[in-house]
Amino acid sequence: MGWTPEPPDLTSHHRTTLTKILQHPASHNITWRDVESLLNAVGSIERHHDNKVTVTVGSKTRSIDLPQHKDVGVDTIVELRRLLIDAGYGTD
Repeated sequence: MGWTPEPPDLTSHHRTTLTKILQHPASHNITWRDVESLLNAVGSIERHHDNKVTVTVGSKTRSIDLPQHKDVGVDTIVELRRLLIDAGYGTD
């Protein structure tokens, strides 16, 4: 098993965040700022007034609740993991 190739413009910080999102069990110290930076590098984020964002990576789109604190909750990490794997990131 190997990692799916990442876009060449990902920084080492983006790669670290991607690894934290994809690892099992879910990390409890991923900040929304780091996630937002990664998602902007691999896709797009559209903010809504109801504390939600629509995230698009490739042809995959998900609606995600914004975290109430600086760290992202486990449920959001699971949703992000599904989105990224569905978009072609993760293990083979």
